[in-house]
Amino acid sequence: MAEQSGNIESKNFTLETPFAPYSTNSFHVKGAENYDWGMKDRLSRIFSPKSGNTVMLAFDHGYIMGSTTGLERLDIAIPPLIPEVDVLMATRGAIRTCVPPSSNKALALRCSAGSSVLDDDMSHENIAVDIEDAIRLNASCLAIQTFIGSPGQASSIKNLCDTIDAGNRFGIPTLGVVAVGKQMERTTKFFLLATRMLAEFGAHFIKTYYCEDFERVVAACPVPIVIAGGKKLPEKDALEMAYNAIRCGARGVDMGRNIFQSECPLAMTKSISKIVHEQYDAKTAYDYYLETKIKRR
Repeated sequence: MAEQSGNIESKNFTLETPFAPYSTNSFHVKGAENYDWGMKDRLSRIFSPKSGNTVMLAFDHGYIMGSTTGLERLDIAIPPLIPEVDVLMATRGAIRTCVPPSSNKALALRCSAGSSVLDDDMSHENIAVDIEDAIRLNASCLAIQTFIGSPGQASSIKNLCDTIDAGNRFGIPTLGVVAVGKQMERTTKFFLLATRMLAEFGAHFIKTYYCEDFERVVAACPVPIVIAGGKKLPEKDALEMAYNAIRCGARGVDMGRNIFQSECPLAMTKSISKIVHEQYDAKTAYDYYLETKIKRR
């Protein structure tokens, strides 16, 4: 067992060198060249073969927060945004009741539950969806929240590993979601640790938060990283964050509140997509947001 006290701080991330398999084969998802055909097929629904990136719309907030501003009516708020995203991240209840089956979008199925905003410690979750129900829903990936450095760390890691094992049996990838809870740190050192741990447990891609020196976090993680939108920001700031994350190597953006709580959710969704798939910079994307918002009036 490695002793933490004897570790030397990591420095050699070789940021100028692409992830090794990119130079030797053609599959567009980082670290996935040796996966089975079905796993690659599902990952290709999540990550565009053209850009290599993904726009995810997260509206799974109700499983832990209840009714959330902007999501009081899922059946009204979500359908207009679906054509502009690649992936819908939601609970099975929201999917079955509020997402038209004809949408034909990739589904990131929230599979962990057990806490609420009323809890002082939200880290004690369980696997809440059976793999057979995920198959019935035609889930493109299984999303498990993992609390590194919290009282519930061991059980949440077990949830992740059990879900990875179940998904692997049927060619369904697992999205490891780095949770930060109420009191947990949000530092480069923490995200370097958490994302690397989840990848080494076998998660096929990771959702985490943007931070300082984010390019180091991306370089040290052997699977794709998608950034979480987090709390609501002014539209200009949210687009700046998305641009910086993609510039640093993130392979996608999973936004919730920064889309459905925006002054114009559809314009915001379109603008995020321009950054992720069409290489817009932050200023150009914000100008596009303002123009689109005016047209929507």
